[in-house]
Amino acid sequence: MSDSIVIIPTYNEIENIEAIIRAVFDLSKDFHVLIVDDNSPDGTSKKVTELQEEYAGRLFLEVRKEKAGLGTAYIHGFKWAIAKKYDYIFEMDADFSHNPQDLLRLYRACANGADVVVGSRYKKGVNVVDWPLYRVLLSYGASFYVKMITGMRVHDPTAGFVVYKRQVLENINLDSVRFIGYAFQIEMKFRAYLKNYKIEEVSIIFRDRVRGQSKMTSSIIKEAIFGVFMMKIRSMFQKSRF
Repeated sequence: MSDSIVIIPTYNEIENIEAIIRAVFDLSKDFHVLIVDDNSPDGTSKKVTELQEEYAGRLFLEVRKEKAGLGTAYIHGFKWAIAKKYDYIFEMDADFSHNPQDLLRLYRACANGADVVVGSRYKKGVNVVDWPLYRVLLSYGASFYVKMITGMRVHDPTAGFVVYKRQVLENINLDSVRFIGYAFQIEMKFRAYLKNYKIEEVSIIFRDRVRGQSKMTSSIIKEAIFGVFMMKIRSMFQKSRF
């Protein structure tokens, strides 16, 4: 039984899924992997099922009925991992924008005392490769905006490469998390911050996906911009829910 589970949400990731799974299992540390697939029509879950024969007891699959948002996929995975008693619960994208090798660095930081560790694009300047300038400005600007509104001193609050100790997720009311897009990442860190958990950042290099299509939409951006302000207001007047 590994102490660590890597949750990877997928929708139409057939071009990446086998390679990312093998990359995680090739690491020097024993990680388990949970794929949460939103019933991808391209056969992502079928490929995972095939790989489960090779990685029995290490590779797990949860298939949901339909595409329902990044946040709800992670909540599903968190609850699954908590029930299985994993000590360290990771989030990672399927498209290699997060380097699987960095899982080891995030793990060490968490095992050495942090409660939440963020793989940060902006801890040391801007470490983003192959993004157009407007995406960099949008992401970096969003991070600055979130820090201003929430008071969190996290350089990359929108990051999706994160590890949580199990007790952090056990003490967050997962059913009250509102955001389902990329703002979900902000809300999770904000809830941990309000509970005074120790959040650390590990500098990483983020690379744009090479294969497959980005899931970024205008509605996701609006959720992050307008939703964060309302989240801060709710946290002030509905403290029990946070």
